[in-house]
Amino acid sequence: MRFKDFYRAVYFLPNITSIVAVAIIFGSFFGDQFGLINGLLQAVGLPRIEWTSDPFWVKVAISLMVIWRWTGYNAIIYLAGPQSIPHDLYEAATIDGANRSQQFFSITLPPLRPIILFTVILSTIGGMQLFTEPLILVGNTGGSTKGGLTLVLYLYNQAFGNQLFGYASAIAWMLFLIIGVFSFINWKFVSRGEGV
Repeated sequence: MRFKDFYRAVYFLPNITSIVAVAIIFGSFFGDQFGLINGLLQAVGLPRIEWTSDPFWVKVAISLMVIWRWTGYNAIIYLAGPQSIPHDLYEAATIDGANRSQQFFSITLPPLRPIILFTVILSTIGGMQLFTEPLILVGNTGGSTKGGLTLVLYLYNQAFGNQLFGYASAIAWMLFLIIGVFSFINWKFVSRGEGV
């Protein structure tokens, strides 16, 4: 593929961009009053959306920001995996009469299991530790309806807003245990069928 290094750099660029800068830019897109998306919606005659006031739409805005930031990182990892699979295996499978789906499930997918495990666990941990994106987008309260309040943002509010350091520490330990349980479940699910 031509320009593949350029495409990789473009896909990975959001990941090396400052989280605060990304949140500020997305804040200008998803502003309730003067946001770019609401401006475009009103230009075509549609009603504007309360991005930071409505609990559903604040979750959508934060999710889009996180997806935009991490898709390129995961894509680079997934692109690296198939490059380590010898092309001879695909040629032998074609000669043996295997179709594309059989080749994918028998040749491509098994070596990608560790990569899938890695990205799923990292995404799970990252999703549970969201802090900067909702903090910059809707503030440390999670917005007026608290729709953008994440677990780590709640922990921060209890520790530094309410001065309840013991309670915040208990939340941090529970977060650690929840992440550990989810990581174990992901590991068992992805490593199924490998005899692990």
